[in-house]
Parts: sequence; structure tokens; C-alpha cells
Amino acid sequence: MKIFTWINIRLVLMFVLVMFLFSFASIRNENRKIAKIDVKIIDKDTPFLLPEMVNKLLIEKNQDSKTITKEGLDLKKLENSINQHELIQKADVFVSVDGVLKAVVKQKTPLGRVVSETGSFYIDYEGNRMPLSDNYTARVPLISGEINGVKKEKLSEVLKMIYEDEFLKKNIISVQVLSSGSLIMENRNYDFDIDFGRIINIDKKFKNYKAFFQKAVSDSTLNKYKKINLKFTQQVVCIK
Repeated sequence: MKIFTWINIRLVLMFVLVMFLFSFASIRNENRKIAKIDVKIIDKDTPFLLPEMVNKLLIEKNQDSKTITKEGLDLKKLENSINQHELIQKADVFVSVDGVLKAVVKQKTPLGRVVSETGSFYIDYEGNRMPLSDNYTARVPLISGEINGVKKEKLSEVLKMIYEDEFLKKNIISVQVLSSGSLIMENRNYDFDIDFGRIINIDKKFKNYKAFFQKAVSDSTLNKYKKINLKFTQQVVCIK
């Protein structure tokens, strides 16, 4: 009975010691100063944002990050603040064990660039406005015309298909939106217009265009045409 009691006492003492050490480590960890800031931008090939731009969002102006403790940081608030930036799609903010404040940032993806008398901006992957960047210019189709006359989801669907297809991405350089809602596109290397028609049967029209283009290249007839009509899903009509 005494042996059993002594074992119990030892277990309790060990438990108390472990809890004390854990609490001490936690308090020490919370009071640890931020050693430095580390910003990682995932898509480095399209540097719309620079790391120092994100740094300014992480730490308030004129505030020394080295005087801030982990306990004094509101990570959720910082994360929300960064996610509100017009060039950022998503950001994850956290503090590492060694006291480094880290931010992993994914930028928005531009699909097209609107050019108008009132200004210029990108259309992003969600179909929303995205401001231009002073640091980098994306090579995307130029969008002009009556863009407010078509649903942004529909226009975005067309731009996504161009962006995700290597052939279309290299060849389609502009999209004009007519007042009727129809689209006129331009090819990078040839002078003909692509009359896409209304934003319906998108996949079928692009497949028809690619099939026509490959056949016309093999026949060396592309330079003969002024307009390529894709309105009819069963055929491609060429006008010389």
C-alpha cells in the first residue's frame, strides 16, 4: 500500500513538473521577439508584388518589428489586411518556432487587359477588376469595346480558355466586345479578324478555329483571308 502511494506521488510530481515546464516554455515562446520578416511570393515569374510591399502591410509604418512579441501580434488581422490588397489572391501569415514572421502570398492571375478612355486594368481569373502593377506587365490579350454589355462570368470564361490553352495563349492578342455582345479577336501573326460571335458554344468554336488554323497552315492559305467566321458551330466560314 505504501509502495502504491509512493508511485502515485511520483507520478503526480512528474505530471506537475511537465506542466510547469510546458507553461514556462509557452510563456517564453509568447514573449519571444519577432526575429525577422520573411515574405514568400509563390508565383515569382509574374512579380506584380515585391516582398517589400508585403512587408509594409505586415508591419505598420515606423514600427520596429523587433520590438513586437508573438503575443502582441494579431495574425488573423494581419492576414485579413493583406488579403484585401487588390493584387493578392490569398495570403497565409504565421510565426515560426524560431520567431520569424512569415507570409506566403499568392498573387491574382490576370487573364486580359482592358484598354479604355477612362483607364486601364486587368480582368482577373474570377472575372473581377485587377489594377495594373508598376513592377510587371502581363502579356495577356487586350480587351476593348463594350465590356459592360456582357456578363463578366461569360467574358471571363472566354479569357480562361485562351489563358489555359498554349496555342490560343500564343495566338490571340486582342478581344473586342461589340455592342451586340459579339466578340472580334485578332491573331498575333496574321491580319485576319476572328468573328467569334456571341459568347456561346465557346469550346466548340475554339476547337473549330484550331482545326481550321492547322489545316490552313499546312495548305499555306492563311495569308489569303480577311475574316474567319466562327459563328456557325458546324463549319468555319472564311472571307478573302
